[in-house]
Amino acid sequence: MVKKKYELLAPAGGFPQLVAAVNAGADAVYFGLKEFSMRVNAKNFAIKDLKKINEICGDRVKKYLTINIIVYDEEIKKLETVIKKVKGKVDAIICWDMSVINLCKKHGIPFHISTQASISNSQMAQFYTDLGAERLVLARELNLKQIKKISKINEIECFCHGAMCVAVSGRCFMSQHVSGRSANRGMCTQPCRRTYEIKDSEGNKLELDNHTVMSAKDLCAFPFIEKLKAAGITSFKIEGRSRDPRYVDTVVRQYRKALDKKLTKKEIEEGLVELKKVYTKGISSGFYLGVPTADDFSSVENSIATTKKEFLGKITHYYTKAGVGTMLISNGPVKTGDEICVIGKTTGIESFKIGRLEIEKQEVPEGKRGEEVGFKIPLARKGDDVYLIHRVNPEEQK
Repeated sequence: MVKKKYELLAPAGGFPQLVAAVNAGADAVYFGLKEFSMRVNAKNFAIKDLKKINEICGDRVKKYLTINIIVYDEEIKKLETVIKKVKGKVDAIICWDMSVINLCKKHGIPFHISTQASISNSQMAQFYTDLGAERLVLARELNLKQIKKISKINEIECFCHGAMCVAVSGRCFMSQHVSGRSANRGMCTQPCRRTYEIKDSEGNKLELDNHTVMSAKDLCAFPFIEKLKAAGITSFKIEGRSRDPRYVDTVVRQYRKALDKKLTKKEIEEGLVELKKVYTKGISSGFYLGVPTADDFSSVENSIATTKKEFLGKITHYYTKAGVGTMLISNGPVKTGDEICVIGKTTGIESFKIGRLEIEKQEVPEGKRGEEVGFKIPLARKGDDVYLIHRVNPEEQK
């Protein structure tokens, strides 16, 4: 029996995240351009960047371009120009607006249907398949039994990790009403994650146990990934085009292990410890195992990760043969034994502990703000950012 090949699909909001995803073992990446992106707050890419993206990804890692916003008449001409320019430079376009679909068909570009289409039944799946879609990203409101039935129709992509929108498959109008920034145009201000008080017209307040009444916990299918495999899912997608390279690196590495083999109970527990070190509002099984309950809502607006990164300074020199770099400390101190990470556009991310610190070739126990220190680094480049990783108490972040 031939073992089924699963695709691990990672987010790339910029070059550091892209390099991190590739180095961590992603099979494919998805990203947006500065135009027509559902994540305008991510750095995103320009069309001229596609050449470098292809060089980084090589033949091993597939590239999917997201054009999954609502498109207006006055934008069709510009949209067609973009689609013609990306032909042959991406493996597929993730979309759902019929104008994008029609242009993909016109210019012979493979397309995948976005979760924004809310495909939730076999007839919808068959409709888009008949249109020529090579893959369907299903609605996030489906359970595994429903997914398995639809998976018989076409190749299926589903989210396995990351933030969840409180609205149906992300098609929310709250940000538009509150701030005039449409989520369906990539400008969501995430008002659902904020803390709210409820009061009547006379000013009487309703006491709530949880003031973040619309803030969903993050999806984490890691503990039951085998059930997703059994449901017929081909591509396992990590949410997070607005997340930093450390998040991308950590999550990709853990899910790479989970897709390559069946993990033991101990390996799952160890993996969850690592996943909780990066951005999370708490973990949930989403709709996969049943309809979410009150326990699937977070008690925080932001992250309760067990570690945080704090900017230290920038790499001033890197000596390749010696594997040594120097850093000008902007925000110290930094000490021997500290856990740090180096992040750069070409470097991606390198995480390690400092074994020895030197100033002017003399060993020192710590470096202070304004000092230039040297230490062993696996890989770095001049101008890369350096961060200190320190542990935090999640309870203190609530």
